[in-house]
Amino acid sequence: MIERELRPMQAVPDAASAVAQLVTLYEGATSALWEALERYLGGGAPPDASERLAFRYPELRVTYQPNGPLPRLRRATAKLQAGGTYSTTITHPAFFRDYLLRQLEPLVADYGVSLEVGVSAQEIPYPYVLEAGLDPSARQVEAAELATYFPVPLLSVVGDEIADGTFDMVEGEPRPLALFDGVRVDYSLRRLVHYTGCDWREVQPWILLTNYHRYVDQFVRHGLERLASGEEGFERLVLPGGIVVNRGEAEGADPAALLAASPWHRHQMPAYHLVARAPDGSMQGTTLVNIGVGPSNAKTITDHLAVLRPDCWLMVGHCGGLRQSQTIGDYVLAHAYFRRDRILDELVPPDVPVPALAEVQLALQSAAAQVTGEHDDALKQRLRTGTVVTYDDRNWELRFTQERKRINQSRAIAVDMESGTVAAQGYRLRVPYGALLCVSDKPLHGEIKLPGAANAFYDRAVSEHLKVGLAALDGLRADRAGLHSRKLRSFDEPPFR
Repeated sequence: MIERELRPMQAVPDAASAVAQLVTLYEGATSALWEALERYLGGGAPPDASERLAFRYPELRVTYQPNGPLPRLRRATAKLQAGGTYSTTITHPAFFRDYLLRQLEPLVADYGVSLEVGVSAQEIPYPYVLEAGLDPSARQVEAAELATYFPVPLLSVVGDEIADGTFDMVEGEPRPLALFDGVRVDYSLRRLVHYTGCDWREVQPWILLTNYHRYVDQFVRHGLERLASGEEGFERLVLPGGIVVNRGEAEGADPAALLAASPWHRHQMPAYHLVARAPDGSMQGTTLVNIGVGPSNAKTITDHLAVLRPDCWLMVGHCGGLRQSQTIGDYVLAHAYFRRDRILDELVPPDVPVPALAEVQLALQSAAAQVTGEHDDALKQRLRTGTVVTYDDRNWELRFTQERKRINQSRAIAVDMESGTVAAQGYRLRVPYGALLCVSDKPLHGEIKLPGAANAFYDRAVSEHLKVGLAALDGLRADRAGLHSRKLRSFDEPPFR
């Protein structure tokens, strides 16, 4: 049993020791909670108030006491805005080990901070330790009964106030160390399993979001090809429902059979993961999520993906071309977003600019040239940069007389239902973002998707489009640190990315 009064915050000498202690405390807390659940469901006594003291997240504290001006560091993350103590609770520290070390080691080296680890006051909700499920032979108990004796998720302590900059600083309390605390991360990890049909641990740091299932077909083919190529680092392809193709099984595997066997249709936003690791052991693979259509889905999935602190997410989907000069199959590289999605208006008001990220824009344009083989004027014929308008209404054409003036004023060149939301979420949650869209129809010019033409377009365009997105991510991997731009950081930004 762990009691806060007997286990105060303890100083640790370095980042590695801090993470090791976080792992020890977290594993002890979740083991204690699991054992109490098994005992109670087996007919034993419920935990009393004293035993529940053991069911708490570990806490990490960083204290900086400057003896002069703050170091002038140009990097975007692992930076301190002022002297004082910073704190957060941590979940799954073993999984997040690399991330934690990348944040803590520069703080120790450049600021000389002191580190402390201990037990927090925040309980771990019991559903978050039941990932593998309970013994089927255990006594069946209603959720309301379990909530009487075990900690449950409380909406009052799960929120994005830190990320949104709306939290209230309390005199004498530590500043936030990270955008998300332990309970907020756990909430999203379970949501990811629900929506995507995969273990959240399979999500890779480089993410493609699409709004059409045909991109999935191409991604599975690509994953099998990379695994069969013998290229170092690639480990497995993971599909919804726990279907896994390991490196040695990829050659000769049938993509259509794999997709047919995967229960992707049971999940609202199925995800597919090409798992790969860098030479240092860190994850470097790619995840594709078919988010479906609409800004609500786009916000939902990015709310949850953000807690994994991905290196980048890109929208690669279809759009309507708004200019006469465009041709079906052309690309649109979003340089700006005219946000008519409305879903984030309270969190990122429409008059707040969402900037394009130079590193992402250059990577997408370079990838388009690489994959298409076209350059200069020839590439400009296929790829146009400009503003994308994102709507919350798929049938916006039915009110075109009201919308025409705003579209014209915005100089928009394409229309979709997700890109502006994905970009605003990246801006809000500090995840580098971008959008490369493919024109699938021209609603203002009478060029609509007809069955035969649509199929021909899809067969030709989807494969190339996905390859451009994948090539862009390959280019961005070469400079991960440079990708995390300072333009995404607020004045009172927490130290952790």
